[in-house]
Amino acid sequence: MRYPGHLVRRLVLMVGGEAMQSGFHFALNLTLLHMLSAQGYGLFAIGMVMGGVGLSYIRSLTAVPASIWMSKSTNSAGVDAHDVAFGTAAVVVALLMAIGTAILMRVLGDPSGIAAGCFVGAWSLRSHMRTAFFARRQQVVVSISDAAFTIAGTVLTGFTIWFAPGALQTVFYALAAANVFGIAVLVRLARRTIRISFRMPTRRRYARLWPQLRWSGFSATTTNIQGQCLALLVAGIAGPAAYAPLAAVLVLFAPLRIISLAFVNMTQPELAKLMRNNETARVWAQAKIWSLVMGLGGLVYGCAIMAVLPMIKSQALQDASVGFIGVFVIANFVPIMLYIMPRIVLEILGDFRIVAFITTGGAIVGLALIAILLAIASPPWSLAGSAISEIFVLVASWYFVRHRMWNIEHPDQQRNSRPGTWRRAVPFAAAKR
Repeated sequence: MRYPGHLVRRLVLMVGGEAMQSGFHFALNLTLLHMLSAQGYGLFAIGMVMGGVGLSYIRSLTAVPASIWMSKSTNSAGVDAHDVAFGTAAVVVALLMAIGTAILMRVLGDPSGIAAGCFVGAWSLRSHMRTAFFARRQQVVVSISDAAFTIAGTVLTGFTIWFAPGALQTVFYALAAANVFGIAVLVRLARRTIRISFRMPTRRRYARLWPQLRWSGFSATTTNIQGQCLALLVAGIAGPAAYAPLAAVLVLFAPLRIISLAFVNMTQPELAKLMRNNETARVWAQAKIWSLVMGLGGLVYGCAIMAVLPMIKSQALQDASVGFIGVFVIANFVPIMLYIMPRIVLEILGDFRIVAFITTGGAIVGLALIAILLAIASPPWSLAGSAISEIFVLVASWYFVRHRMWNIEHPDQQRNSRPGTWRRAVPFAAAKR
């Protein structure tokens, strides 16, 4: 039986590349945690948060649609055409994220913000290219590129920290250069010419997909509000130094996000092909199995981190109760791991509007609770508001995906549903043309 053996092999390969990057970012965070002041580490953490925001927009507007449409294409011309359209859009999104990051970092206290902007832009662009090459089944090339990025990042940041300790800007420049090097290796090994086009046919191709992608973009915005409002509200209200203890604990859970991204890259093209063949039962079964695996894995990982937390000492922690923070961080991450699969299924079905409604509800709940908790309690309590927001998204995601899958399996009863909400669509049919 082809499943799950081939998926496990792909997962090992993908997680290997993600693990290298995650390990590098993890080690860098721990190093800077002991070298920078609370203010400096808080700014670095905000820069990483903006990198996550950039990745989410790239994922929603270019990377995930590219992966799905390219997987659905029936000929190489269709694959190349969508690759050019989404690659061009990725350049635009990465540039906008770089400019936005530079402005925000300048406002928060970074002298220029340009270095952080370069880092976020390069990281976002490399993320899109990784996903696009995954869609082309070039996992080995992507893994080698990840290794090149990790080695370059380790060397460049090592020299930076050695010769200019405490210089946050040079660290961001080193990270930007490492991402550019990773892109160069990826292009070289893939032996493909990267094409970017702003000509009318390319713009029209992307514009035809915009009715679905606009909801994906809106979903990315609400997801960022829901997922990153903790960092932005704490840093904006209490200052970067107050966010530093929370960031120091949150960074220990970063590998979970990396692993979840590997799951997305691995399962989304496979599930898209199953849906094309109307194998909804297999899609539903795989969604439940992988969710259980990811949820249990997140819980076990969180318990292991709780055992390590008391050993971490740093001026950036400011005598905060890391155990107290850790419990709430686990309460945030376990729901995230549990709702990744239903969200993937909704995206494959083209129900970006439903995803947007779910994340909008989560964002409203999160913003309200975090703001209230910051007003009446210390910053660590704001994690409770974020956790409730994630639980809201978890419950809503599974409710809607279950309803959606039921309607697909019972099309004769769809007329009883609200018009336009539970319609049966052939997802991304335009990719077949």
